[in-house]
Amino acid sequence: MEQKITINVNSTYKYLQLWNGIFNLTSTELKVLAALVDAANVLEDTNICSVKSKKAAARTVGQEDFNTLNNYIKKIKDKGAIKKSKKDYVLNRLLDQSTIKVEVNINWNE
Repeated sequence: MEQKITINVNSTYKYLQLWNGIFNLTSTELKVLAALVDAANVLEDTNICSVKSKKAAARTVGQEDFNTLNNYIKKIKDKGAIKKSKKDYVLNRLLDQSTIKVEVNINWNE
């Protein structure tokens, strides 16, 4: 039996939260990642962890020193939500909001 569900999301945080069962990010890590993604989108920055993106994200999450985000970025990278591509950090393709369609198949073997 095939079932389809549609999930409407209205923020980057909620979109990331939707997939968090795979990445197991903490609430703070989710907030930091959402802030980084939003900042990179506004700045049209391909590196979601650039200095400009980190400064903007730090303001969003209430951190005075943007370098504090480096601890979270390492944890987020270790959990697979972002990856290093050459010199830049990029979002895992599953989390990329420009992805038009994601299909999830779950096989339940009893």
